Amino acid sequence: MSGASVLYDVPGPKAVRRNRLLGLVTVLVVLAVVGFIVYRFAVTGQFDAARWNLFTYTLVWQGMAQALWATVSAFLAAGVGSIVLGFVLAIGRLSDHAWVRVPVTLVIELLRAVPVLVMMMIFFYGVNSIPGSTFRMSAYAAVVIGLVLYNGSVLAEALRAGVEALPKGQKEAGYAIGLRKSGVMAFILLPQAIRAMLPVIVAQLVVTLKDTALGFIITYPELIYYAKYLSSQPGRPLLQAGLIVAVIYISMCLLLSGVAKWLEVRTRRSPNVPHGPGGNAAADDESTLTEVIAMQRGAGKFDGTGNGPGI
Repeated sequence: MSGASVLYDVPGPKAVRRNRLLGLVTVLVVLAVVGFIVYRFAVTGQFDAARWNLFTYTLVWQGMAQALWATVSAFLAAGVGSIVLGFVLAIGRLSDHAWVRVPVTLVIELLRAVPVLVMMMIFFYGVNSIPGSTFRMSAYAAVVIGLVLYNGSVLAEALRAGVEALPKGQKEAGYAIGLRKSGVMAFILLPQAIRAMLPVIVAQLVVTLKDTALGFIITYPELIYYAKYLSSQPGRPLLQAGLIVAVIYISMCLLLSGVAKWLEVRTRRSPNVPHGPGGNAAADDESTLTEVIAMQRGAGKFDGTGNGPGI
């Protein structure tokens, strides 16, 4: 009997019919809601050509492209910064030294507790309103720093959870072949944790991309800010601008998810990543390390205790 059949009972004929009926009802309800929304848009004239006339001008799309680049540039900087900060905080969180682990833990919890928008407003309005200070922080810097601090702390917890979820034999095997803690972390634990937590990392990057929209509150000229500007033009095409911006955001999120899926598939097919019959990379890596230790012992390089050459 397979493990799947133990954990999940195969539905019988009645359950299959019930599930199909529930699925059909759900689809009909969703279609009805979407149809009602489209009907209301049509009744209120939201699809009239006059309301979309503004988007026939080249200058409008040039402004949209500039706003898109402002969004993407903030996301790229915040994404890279969040990943780097996440690694640093995760390593500190996993430290064996309490004087490192405790302060880093407090920093992570503090950054996770403060909303992103509050951070942006503190850096933009708070820093720029300090009496006697000549330093001025731009809206771009405030958006990026706020996103880096919050999402970096979240990624740190994800990476820590990925490392702690690995079998203890991973770390012990690394020490047995002569690696120090830094080597075990860099070459054994973190690579596996990244592969295991890749969906979580990508999901948090998608959140980072969407949170760039909060920048419009501090006058950062991204997509939402530009859509709000367009809604103040003649005809007030608020809904039309919102729909276009929504399509752009959805496309970027789907593109990011597609890149993550491609990386996951490429990692699985990589000859440098062993995979066993079960497709469990962690178990395969543990088996590979065990084989390395066995070969080292056979060559007389270790005495079986991991302390050095055998005698």
